[in-house]
Amino acid sequence: MIIARKLALFILVSAICAFAATPRTMRLDYFHTGNDHSELFSMGDVVLEPLPWPGNLQKTIDDTNLGKYYFEVRDRATNKVLYSRGFASIFGEWETTDEAKQISRTFSESLRFPAPEHPVQIILKKRDDQNAFRELWTINLDPNDKFIDRSTSTAPAPLLKLQDSGDPATHVDFLILGDGYTAAESAKFEKDAHRLMDLLFNTSPFKEHRADFNVWGLCPPAQQSGISRPSQGIYRHSPLGASYDTFGSERYILTTDNKDFRHIAQFAPYEFVEILTNSSTYGGGGIFNLYSTVAADSLWAPYVFVHEFGHHFAGLADEYFTSDVAYLPPTKKVEPWEPNVTALLDPTDLKWKDLVTPGTPIPTPWNEEGYIQYGRDIQAERRKIRAENKPEAEMNALFQKEKQHEDDLLANDKYSGRVGAFEGANYEAKGYYRPEENCIMFTRYDKFCAVCRRSIERVIALYT
Repeated sequence: MIIARKLALFILVSAICAFAATPRTMRLDYFHTGNDHSELFSMGDVVLEPLPWPGNLQKTIDDTNLGKYYFEVRDRATNKVLYSRGFASIFGEWETTDEAKQISRTFSESLRFPAPEHPVQIILKKRDDQNAFRELWTINLDPNDKFIDRSTSTAPAPLLKLQDSGDPATHVDFLILGDGYTAAESAKFEKDAHRLMDLLFNTSPFKEHRADFNVWGLCPPAQQSGISRPSQGIYRHSPLGASYDTFGSERYILTTDNKDFRHIAQFAPYEFVEILTNSSTYGGGGIFNLYSTVAADSLWAPYVFVHEFGHHFAGLADEYFTSDVAYLPPTKKVEPWEPNVTALLDPTDLKWKDLVTPGTPIPTPWNEEGYIQYGRDIQAERRKIRAENKPEAEMNALFQKEKQHEDDLLANDKYSGRVGAFEGANYEAKGYYRPEENCIMFTRYDKFCAVCRRSIERVIALYT
C-alpha cells in the first residue's frame, strides 16, 4: 500500500512538473504581399497565446518534406533548430491564378511554435523551381520584448470536448470551428461537428487511428445565419469570414480573415482545424497546415469534408483534372512536393515504387478517353445549371449520376485497385500521374488509395 501511494504521488508530481515545463504557444503574425513573380514579407504582431503549447516537445522537427513553404525557429546563441514545420498558404495558391498576373495582393499569415526561452531567429523558406527550399525572409525575436502581446481576453464561446483521448502533447489536436451559426444554432453546430467527425473516423486510415486524436469544438455566435456567397449576392459578416467564390471558383470556401481566425482558434489546443460553414451549397477548401472547410449541410459534405481534410492534414494534391479550377498550369514541369502525384520524370524512381503492385506497367494504362469525354459532358451540364440558377437539388442529382458512372468505370479496368502510375492528376490530363485509378482525391469515391493512406499515417506519427 505504501509503495502504491508513493507511486501515485510520484506520477502526480511528475505530471505537475511536466505541465509547468510546457511552454506557452507563441504566434508570429506577418503580412505576405506580392504577385505572380515577386513576394515581400513584413512584420506584424507577436502574440503569446493563452494556452500551453499543445504539441509533442519530443517531435519538434518536421522531417516529412511537405509544404510549399517551410519555417525554422533557431536559437540565436547556438544556431540550433528548436522547431520547424512545412506549410502551404492562401498566397501560395493565389500566386498561380490569372489575377496574380494583373495585380498585387496582401495576405495576413501566422507561424505558431513553442514559446522560446531565449532570443531566436525565424527563417521562412520557399521551394524553388528545382523543388529545393530557399530562404526568403528572416526576423529576430526576443521572447522578453515588451511589445509581445500578452493580453488576455474571454473566449468567444464555450470550448467543447468532442473527443477526449488524452494528453494534447501526445495526441493530434483537431479543432472544429463553426462559422455562420447564430447563438440559437449552437446546438446545430455541435450536432454537425459530431456527425462529420464520426464520418472522418469511419474512413481509413483515420478509423484505425481514432484514439490518437483529441477533437475540440468552438463556435463563435454569428449575427446572421450563413456565410457570404458573392456570386449570388449574399454577404455575411460571419465571425471567421468564410466565403464561397474564392479565386472566382463558386464552390471554393476559404477565409482571408487570418487575424479573426487566429484570435478565435487560440482558445483551444490545436494543430489542425476544420471550419464548418452553416450553409447547404456544395463547397469547401483545404490548405496544408492552415485549415480546411466544408459546407456542413451540403448533400456532399461527407465527401468534401474528408477530401479537403486530406489537403490540410497530409498535403495531398488534387488528382482530378476535368473540373474547372482557377489555377494556371506551371510553366516548368517539376516533381510536385505533394506525396500522391508525380511528374514521372524518372519512371525507374517513382516515389511510391515500393507500393507498386508487381507486374503493373509504369505508366499504367486505363480508360482515360472514356473518362475525359464523360467529364466534359458533366462540366457542360454543371455550367448550364449554374448559369440558369437552378435549384441545388439539380446539381446534387448531376453529381450523383457522375459518381455512379465513375465508380463503375474505374472499378472494372485491368489495373483497377492496383498501385501504379495512372496519367491524369494535379489538374492536368497529361504529364502528371496518380497512384491508383480511383481515390477520394480523384473522384467522389469513399476511400483513400494506399499512397494517400501511408502519407496520412506519417503525419499522425509526427504528432503522437
